[in-house]
Amino acid sequence: MTLSSLWQDKDPLILASTSVTRLKLLQDIFIPVDPVGPDINERGIEEILQAENTHPAQIALALADAKAREVAKNNAGRWIVAADQTLALGAEQFHKPNSIEQAGAQLKKLRGQTHQLHSAFVCYRGEERRFAHVETAQLTMREFSDTFLTSYLNAAGSRVTHSVGAYQIEGLGIHLFEKIEGNHSTILGLPLIPLLAFLRDAGLVEA
Repeated sequence: MTLSSLWQDKDPLILASTSVTRLKLLQDIFIPVDPVGPDINERGIEEILQAENTHPAQIALALADAKAREVAKNNAGRWIVAADQTLALGAEQFHKPNSIEQAGAQLKKLRGQTHQLHSAFVCYRGEERRFAHVETAQLTMREFSDTFLTSYLNAAGSRVTHSVGAYQIEGLGIHLFEKIEGNHSTILGLPLIPLLAFLRDAGLVEA
């Protein structure tokens, strides 16, 4: 199957994101993509929702929706997908660490615990939302030693600041885990199975 026979729309799908991982997920399944970075204050939106005790899954959905709406303003009639992800350990929500030291402190909190990754996406056509979905993965970190943690942080370097969990599950981060329950693409931040189901139903991907 070629890319041209799989995708049915005349224009590529717009990905309202600067995420290299999400872009690669779509490219790897032969979906033509135009990435457009949304200009929104994610942390500002998140702080308001957290103050209202919004569930982390709904925060992920709200952030995805804000990204799509922003990009839709300048892309009339185009199909847009936007996604976001939150990480929660009980009532505590985590963010991308600002430094390797902060990543280490975060991983110590997650060590030996089961945390949740909530991955949400929305699909818009122009300024109209057509679909929204949230999936949750459960990830259990093993009781790794402080010595291992130091080795991991040294090996991973600044990459630990690129994701909300301070790990890349598709790389070195897998060493941190004892058990993982959830779809791989959900853990990476864009649940592909429900996304593709919607795209087929909408006639955008060959069924």
